Amino acid sequence: MPNRDPDWFSTASAALRDAGIGPRVQHRGRVEDVGDGIAMISGLRDVRLDEVLRFANGQVGFARVLDPDLIGCVMLDAAQDVEAGDEVFGTGEVVNVPVGESLLGRIVDPLGRPLDGKGEIEAQAHWPIERPAPSIIERDLVTEPVQTGVVVLDTLFALGRGQRELIVGDHSTGKTTLAVDALIAQRDSDMICVYVAVGQKSSSVGRAIDALQAQGNFSRCIVLVAEAASAPGLQWIAPYAGMTMAEYFRDRGQHALIVIDDLSKHAATHREIALLTRQSPGREAYPGDVFYIHARLLERAAKLSGACGGGSLTALPIAETDSGNLSAYIPTNLISITDGQIVLDAALFHQGQKPAVDVGLSVSRVGGKTQAPVLRKAAGTLRLDYAQFLELEVFTRFGGMPEGRVRDQLTRGARIREALRQPQHSPYRLADEVALMLAVQTGLLDPLPVTAIPAFRTALPATLDRDAARAVQALAGRGELAPELQQELLRALTGLAGSFARSDQATVGQDSQ
Repeated sequence: MPNRDPDWFSTASAALRDAGIGPRVQHRGRVEDVGDGIAMISGLRDVRLDEVLRFANGQVGFARVLDPDLIGCVMLDAAQDVEAGDEVFGTGEVVNVPVGESLLGRIVDPLGRPLDGKGEIEAQAHWPIERPAPSIIERDLVTEPVQTGVVVLDTLFALGRGQRELIVGDHSTGKTTLAVDALIAQRDSDMICVYVAVGQKSSSVGRAIDALQAQGNFSRCIVLVAEAASAPGLQWIAPYAGMTMAEYFRDRGQHALIVIDDLSKHAATHREIALLTRQSPGREAYPGDVFYIHARLLERAAKLSGACGGGSLTALPIAETDSGNLSAYIPTNLISITDGQIVLDAALFHQGQKPAVDVGLSVSRVGGKTQAPVLRKAAGTLRLDYAQFLELEVFTRFGGMPEGRVRDQLTRGARIREALRQPQHSPYRLADEVALMLAVQTGLLDPLPVTAIPAFRTALPATLDRDAARAVQALAGRGELAPELQQELLRALTGLAGSFARSDQATVGQDSQ
């Protein structure tokens, strides 16, 4: 059938005119050995570090080790089709990933390939996974808070936009749940959420995705998955690829929150690649640059100055400890890189104190200055009171019931501990947290039995919406609370606490009859 497009000749002429015709240099090498996701290649003398190499069958990898005679290439896919003697070509490019708005609401692998069956991703651009961290001149002070919706974090270890806060703890102590709760809490904020799973089991990743889809605003989330069964190369580049995807929004003046779950497994992958490429092992068989690769990664999280758009990228990396040993090599490295750590204690977790945050070992070095003033005022001396309670509780186990001030401190401390408990995937609003802290610190909860506190927490949001709507709106809007609105809040709290006290008295009366 003849072509009926009247402009076909001009289009074809333009394509022919723009075609690059001429000699082209092609670097070609040869696979000497391949196995465990690593290919040793000879003949490519001009290859640069991290350059993408393309194999004859179409598979790709990147140059990780440059020896005089051999190049260590980390495969980005399974290497079952690559054999010794195959040809390899240098591309002159580094590993790039798609970035842009089209990634929102998608589940992708570290190369940006879709895993959710929703079709190809039409990216706005492709950026390299390795990008320089913002310089000091380009950075600004961390002054804006990240509302995580977790009471124990927002009141005692507040986070700021642009901060790097490590979540560390033993296996199965709620590290991922705590991070996912922080992502879910952004469903009503302006933050873009990026969840990076490195070396995790499919079931764990599935639970995190289900929670984000069911409870959070998944249309503003990007999930990047490199499971334990993925090629080591994919697991190695996953944190860098996720950081690049989040930086796209930071550099456009938006705010992003990235969770890297977890860097302990990333360090193990780095060690595996280093040993397979015959690099010299150091402490615990990790290569000497393991600190550098994580510092280089986390330095990219920052709050940018107004001249650079004013965007921010907040990082919540996760690390796993063995038997609570915080002085192990990788946890120590990450603690020294980040701006604080949230330590989860296995004993607290098994006692039912969830989130199992160890108040004594956790710290947030820069986020305290970003905490909402009204929440800081409501919390008051909460951390000191709770620390004193924990010490007193230990001593009172050796004797009888104390009298006077000590008994009051124990009563208040037990209510604080109960108030810091929180069910998973149920983030609180700022108004709920302020009201809960006011109820604790003003002693409204002291007459109530400890067993009534969970019901009080559950009934709190609905009570505030009904009896203190103006205060809730003020806190949601400006984050401030005028004196008359604080009185309105206190009246609502007093009424709610009174209803539980009367209910408890009625129960006692029925029992005595």
